[in-house]
Amino acid sequence: MADPDTRYVLVTKDINMRLKARACGIDSEDYHNDQLVSDIKQLTRGYFEVPGSFWDQVTEVDTEQVGAETLHRLPHGLVVGDILGEEVYPNQYILDEHGFVGRILSVEGGVVTLRHHKAETLMEQQAWGLRPMNIQQAVALQLLLDPDIHLVTLTGAAGSGKTILALAAAIEMTVEQKRFNKIIATRSTPPLAEEHGFLPGTEEEKMDPWLGAINDNIEALHLNDENPSGSILYVKERANIQFKALNYIRGRSFQQSLILIDECQNLTPHQMKTIVTRAGAGSKVICLGNLAQIDTPYLNPVSSGLTYLVERFKEFPHGGTIHLEGSPRSAISEYAEIHL
Repeated sequence: MADPDTRYVLVTKDINMRLKARACGIDSEDYHNDQLVSDIKQLTRGYFEVPGSFWDQVTEVDTEQVGAETLHRLPHGLVVGDILGEEVYPNQYILDEHGFVGRILSVEGGVVTLRHHKAETLMEQQAWGLRPMNIQQAVALQLLLDPDIHLVTLTGAAGSGKTILALAAAIEMTVEQKRFNKIIATRSTPPLAEEHGFLPGTEEEKMDPWLGAINDNIEALHLNDENPSGSILYVKERANIQFKALNYIRGRSFQQSLILIDECQNLTPHQMKTIVTRAGAGSKVICLGNLAQIDTPYLNPVSSGLTYLVERFKEFPHGGTIHLEGSPRSAISEYAEIHL
């Protein structure tokens, strides 16, 4: 017999089970051990927007020219306490209204080191013919193309450019720069991917319905070519793009590969760890997701593996996160994201 003086709590991620328990008078709660934040507003966007001029608020700085780079070293208390009002981490950006862009290189010994950039210079970057459409895309593209960054996470609304930016950078680094031998594309497949076995064809053909976004964006990058279909086949072959199902990725190790994970918001923290740890020597991981579009019934924005990854890797010196704003895809896409 249960002790009437002891409080019992049913812990489950099944919302329906918690509702049934409540109806029966049983205390129940969600499983919170893998939840690192209580509100996704606490997640880093990867950049800080400073009104006016950033330098008007700086009272102490040590500037040094190192080769072609300009480095600024500022007191940690000034940056965090007086200007930004929150903690900073490596590979975040400071943007002001006068075109200054400062990338945080390190936070140590009470000093924040910034690398000086100009917004107009970043906007002139391109990858596989694609140029950024706003400053958030520009700083994201810089992280994607940086050989010292091994993990990039892009979040944002539908149509904000996450997939096409990541894919353009992936093709550029694989085909032109030859930094990677292949592109591994994968994504979560809700409902759980047991259905793969019933689909005809090879593993790539089975994954094709789930990875249509990758194909769509390859097509978008070559719409203006004389022979778009020929260009698409050429890119797929030269970039060695391989589609992999999450079910079959455990135990694998991808060397010298660019691993592109789409729809990360539908992954659990355990699944996220499983796939990120597949990255071998010389590999880079790009994670894409929109926390407003979670399709898995046992996940919410706070418990999503994408949230878990962003929070766990915020201090990683070889990683960066950018939240993309707006919806450059189309006017209807942007209106739907806001109003539906």
